[in-house]
Amino acid sequence: MPKTLRTTAAWRIAFWTTLAFSLGTFAAFFIFYVFVAQEIRARSDAWLTGEAQVLAQVAEDTPRDSLYDHVVEEVAELAMHEVPDETSSGGERMNAVFFLSVNPAADSDTLFVGPGPKDKFWSAIRQARWVAGVPQSIKVAGWRQTAASFRVVAPAHQGPTAIYLGLSERGDKHILHKLTRRFLSVWAGTVLFGLLISYLSARRTLQRVERITETVARIGSEELDERLPEPANSDEVSRLARTFNHMLGRIQASVNQLRTVTDSVAHDLKSPVTSIRGTLEGALSAANGEHWRDAVGQAIEGLDRVSALLNTTLDVAEAQAGALHLDRAPVDLGEVVTQLVSLYQPAMAERHHEVRTHLGSHVVVEADLALLNRTLSNLLENELLHLPEGCQIDIRLRSHEGDAELVVEDNGPGFPPEIANRALERFVKGERSPGNGLGLAFVDAVVQAHRGTVKISSRPLGGATVTLLLPISALQPA
Repeated sequence: MPKTLRTTAAWRIAFWTTLAFSLGTFAAFFIFYVFVAQEIRARSDAWLTGEAQVLAQVAEDTPRDSLYDHVVEEVAELAMHEVPDETSSGGERMNAVFFLSVNPAADSDTLFVGPGPKDKFWSAIRQARWVAGVPQSIKVAGWRQTAASFRVVAPAHQGPTAIYLGLSERGDKHILHKLTRRFLSVWAGTVLFGLLISYLSARRTLQRVERITETVARIGSEELDERLPEPANSDEVSRLARTFNHMLGRIQASVNQLRTVTDSVAHDLKSPVTSIRGTLEGALSAANGEHWRDAVGQAIEGLDRVSALLNTTLDVAEAQAGALHLDRAPVDLGEVVTQLVSLYQPAMAERHHEVRTHLGSHVVVEADLALLNRTLSNLLENELLHLPEGCQIDIRLRSHEGDAELVVEDNGPGFPPEIANRALERFVKGERSPGNGLGLAFVDAVVQAHRGTVKISSRPLGGATVTLLLPISALQPA
């Protein structure tokens, strides 16, 4: 286990997940902040524009007498009272409004209603470039000891005087700052909580992976029966555990099979090697040369049997492992069966066996001819080795549902009950069998390498049936 928190995979997963979440939520808030700020400003500009038009209309309609300033000032005061009187935490009013009416021809003809000295506001207004009816922001220096920002508009239709209506932006900014502070507090708490939850979730998941690692580390060549716990759910880690257990099962089966094959080969090689050694020792002690030649001949025959056993064992192992090399070519299965039956006919006649064939014409398969000959030869060898004299052997070949079906059937004793379900396994043979238990195993391995199947059964009235199914070649003649 990693010793420090920063070196654990759970911490890295939680950190990067939380970082992505925090950046995403911050970007979303920034976009939301921009939209809110634009909406607040649009509402302020709409109010300013509407009120400025009303004040301009009142100023234009009011007669220029001694009551003019008083009337316009009262209307301006009423407009100011329409703005909510929002105050800061220190009791300071945030939404300040000012009204300025200036006669460009006479500086003395000026009316100002606002929160501070007229000169500061008039100086800031004169420095700006105005477009009638379009609000813009100005800075009023020295107002309340700081440069305050005001949103100001000049009406599009004015009389002889220039009218300006302004609204402080401190209230809007105060709302946005309050929104930002609250968001940051909620955002920080959410990020920290998310980091904790992500870390605990990743740690809990990776602890299951760690248990898998520890179990794998304990498994050795002698402990292949140990398995990982498989949770009831079906998440990725559970599927990993089930897949690993399945792999362990296959490895254990392969190791057990390897041990069985090794023991069987060692057992089967012991007798012929001992016999060859005894034959050669007898030849060494013989005085005449004729006995030498007989002994060497017997030793060579024994070595041939040993070589055949080893080659067949290796071929079966390669075929079952999917590593058997196949030199495929179109093969007329009927012709191959006919040639092999003719080859084995003298041996069959010596044991008084009757071989009958029923072969369909032009049954072509994509197969390795050499391996196919060895496969069919093994079937005929089994008939010679295991059948008593005077039996009948039927060989049938036909095309059936896209496969070439080859059936070898006899009326002999059939498969012994103790091996009837395992006759296709390596080194499985009856107690009285003179073979080594590789014949049918080789047949099954080669047929499977050709993407076919082998079926064996015992006949109800006595006898055995072996059925080979091989895919028919795409080059099958019409």
